[in-house]
Amino acid sequence: MANEIRLYLDQLGYLPMERKRFILTGASRPFEVVRQKDGEPVLRGTTSPAIADEASGVEAGKGDFSDLHEPGRYRIRAAGLSEDAELVIGDGVYDDLHQGLLKAFYYLRCGTELSAPYAAPWTHEPCHLTRAEVYGSKETREVSGGWHDAGDYGRYTLAGAVAVADLLLAYEYNPQAFAKRLPLPESAEGTMPDVLHECKYELDFLLKMQETDGGAYHKVTTYHFCGLDVMPEDDTGPLVLSPISSTATGTLAAVMALAARVYRPWDADFAARCLTSAEAAWSWLLQHPEGLLFHNPPGVFTGEYGDVSDADERYWAAAELFRTTGREEFHRAIRDTVEKGEVDLCELGWARVGGYGTIAYLRTERSLVDTGLRNRLREIWLAKAEEYQEIAERDGFGVVLEARDYNWGSNMELLNRAQHLLVAYREDANRRFRQTALEQLHYLLGRNVVGQSYVTGFGTKPLRRPHYRPGVGDGIEEAVPGMVSGGANPGLQDDYARKHLAGRAPAASFEDHELSYSMNEITIYWNSPAVFVTSFFAFAGE
Repeated sequence: MANEIRLYLDQLGYLPMERKRFILTGASRPFEVVRQKDGEPVLRGTTSPAIADEASGVEAGKGDFSDLHEPGRYRIRAAGLSEDAELVIGDGVYDDLHQGLLKAFYYLRCGTELSAPYAAPWTHEPCHLTRAEVYGSKETREVSGGWHDAGDYGRYTLAGAVAVADLLLAYEYNPQAFAKRLPLPESAEGTMPDVLHECKYELDFLLKMQETDGGAYHKVTTYHFCGLDVMPEDDTGPLVLSPISSTATGTLAAVMALAARVYRPWDADFAARCLTSAEAAWSWLLQHPEGLLFHNPPGVFTGEYGDVSDADERYWAAAELFRTTGREEFHRAIRDTVEKGEVDLCELGWARVGGYGTIAYLRTERSLVDTGLRNRLREIWLAKAEEYQEIAERDGFGVVLEARDYNWGSNMELLNRAQHLLVAYREDANRRFRQTALEQLHYLLGRNVVGQSYVTGFGTKPLRRPHYRPGVGDGIEEAVPGMVSGGANPGLQDDYARKHLAGRAPAASFEDHELSYSMNEITIYWNSPAVFVTSFFAFAGE
């Protein structure tokens, strides 16, 4: 009904000492929070004046119950609501979510059997073990392993490198959030944390994607995507290595330099291999200053992951190599990039990686950096955080996206901006940034205009039908838990969306259906920023 009053909240719950808000549509009205066990009112308030929210297409007001700190189960009552809304407050409301988001990467492993007790009931046989043809030659290479990228079975160097970077940065910022075992087949007491085991599975694959001259192949896929109901082991078309690109090589250099630093205390030999790989990739970049940007070669019809510039990948590579080695040649490259002004120094995601370079420099040992340059990058980062803060404060749902920002993978953009805010928080200790980052987690978990938890297996209305081939082909009713959907997208870029979503407001342009890859696919680089953000709020993360 058009005039129905609706209430939206985080379906997992709220942390006791953080800001806590729900969204109520329609005019401002009184509300009360009552204990579920005895119906006793514990807090009363009035929602803020409703604003016409362009992104969601509704009038939205906010109800604040931040003064309620006692853990427990509650109900929210307000005039006009057809039923009370259930509410949970507790210290560990995001702990299982954090574990689930990370464990989802295990279910995306390629080249190995997923068996009980680690995968049941979502098991499958080993897959994609044949050697891959090097495009345009008779040569073949063994490139098994790594993660399936998304709803398809391709493995893409850029996507994998960025996903690993998010996970390793999450570990660097909040190692205590990763102390608990998942478990994985590699899990064992006294060994490195499971997040590092899981990332190593992808890193081992990425090392195989590097040629002897240091260049990195852009991707390994079949020539065409297989059908939506095809299980991994049944996708038996010939594998092809698409040509080397400078964007893939730059991201490989960056993530290997990052990995060399993180793995050194746990596996010195592996760390040394990663650094050798990073330095070889950097040498290749120096030998190809003009760059080799990627476009799908004739006959290859899988995901392109193209780009218009490799300057941001080179900047990220230089920053990670500088942080890891302290060598001045990398410092000069960072300075040159910043002075040229050709790179967005704040963007995160697979296509625009300049922000990762800035994070690396901001976290480099102070004795090594140029104080003036560091201050400049810090000011740029904090200014962008203020921009995101202002967007969220204007938005009816407290979201860091404007109406125009709801595109393919809007949840990635939202989570990447939350990442930015959390890095800003660590730089500036401004709790507004932390609070607003947490607001984005609330959105992801159901405090959005469609009332949808965008994560499989979590929330009262969890994602159930993502565009994910094993989830369609295995015949199991419940989806693998912990996978993040691309989210609301008014672009109408697939047949299902064109038929069902035309005319909806941007944030309302979503349905949970496997046929819509433009809004309901899953990918590794949508899960990885979700792990990063959740790590600040799970297991006493800070």
